[in-house]
Amino acid sequence: MGKELTFGDTTRTADIRMLHDMDEVIYDKAWLETADNFELYYMYRDMCKTKAESDEIKKHNLRYDITVIPPNMLGREYIKTAGHYHPEVPGANMSFTEVYQVLEGEAIYLLQKTDNGKVIDVVIIKAQAGDNVIVPPDYGHITINASDKILKMANWVCGEFASVYEPIKELAGGAYFLLESGIIQNPKYDDVPPIRYLQPTNYPEFGFVKGEEMYGFVNDMDKLKFLTSPQDYPDLFEKILE
Repeated sequence: MGKELTFGDTTRTADIRMLHDMDEVIYDKAWLETADNFELYYMYRDMCKTKAESDEIKKHNLRYDITVIPPNMLGREYIKTAGHYHPEVPGANMSFTEVYQVLEGEAIYLLQKTDNGKVIDVVIIKAQAGDNVIVPPDYGHITINASDKILKMANWVCGEFASVYEPIKELAGGAYFLLESGIIQNPKYDDVPPIRYLQPTNYPEFGFVKGEEMYGFVNDMDKLKFLTSPQDYPDLFEKILE
């Protein structure tokens, strides 16, 4: 697997997530004890095709990233991202949000919302190449590659914050694990609700058309204002969670 990715005029070196970067959130601890450290997935941040587009993206306080997750098993568990939440929007009683698009392969997005430390909603969205998935405010999320294909996905996100990994690390992973044998609940969580299965958020009325390159928003960045001001888009997030 190459460590660089070229996108238009831009070439970035990967930020590589290693197995032992994620020891706290791996389900199969017996396997982990004897597993050698190896590369899990590759993150390419601040991608842009031209200098002018880079300036436009930064002007709107956004960031476009690409992540590549090769197929693999973490013992009995399918390969996944570490999982994170987003910090709160200053002056708004909700967190920042994010939007993903599957460029190649297949993805399973596990979303979970907490209230006073208790999980009150768990959602799984299965996405194919071309699908868009908007993560609503206040939801932590983990991406899983349970296929035999390389998963390549892009995301738009507010450029001014850092992801919050600690809450998922402290509970040894998400509320559920996806194993080769099926989905099981994480015993570190109490009173977890059952999983709700939702469809990808391919919403033409908001500009998200399946198969239409999401990077194209660089030419109409006002359509991404929900990433920096989610408090102004209650109808969008209500539609997602119906």
